[in-house]
Amino acid sequence: METASLTLTRRIKAEPEKVYAAWIDPAQLIRWFGPGQVRQDTVRAEIDLRPGGRYRISFDNDGGTYNEVGGVYREVVPNARLVFTWAWHSTPERESLVTVSLAPDGDGTLLTLIHAQFLDAETRDRHREGWLSVLDKLAGFLA
Repeated sequence: METASLTLTRRIKAEPEKVYAAWIDPAQLIRWFGPGQVRQDTVRAEIDLRPGGRYRISFDNDGGTYNEVGGVYREVVPNARLVFTWAWHSTPERESLVTVSLAPDGDGTLLTLIHAQFLDAETRDRHREGWLSVLDKLAGFLA
């Protein structure tokens, strides 16, 4: 049975080292992570960056609803690739897999995000909207 997945690419005007740091440094991640309706002052991040290490990100949306996502790093290649599981605290049984790949692209970085193993197309589509917003915020943070 094939599962739903999505692939997004984004050119970011920053070197791969800076883009990578924005993903792995909690102090940076909390400044840009989350979809558009996130109250940025509520974002919290804990990162144990190593294969088998865990991460947890939490935030409130504009309506005050608490959200928390976390998982385990499966692959960590500095300045090039992160692979991690992804599960919301409200639905831990719905674990999916995220791969973030970074490649030098002129004076910037080509970021490719693949989010795979969704339960269904509806869940994939909701995540697509969230990731598009997240990547917009990341590009703005690094501009």
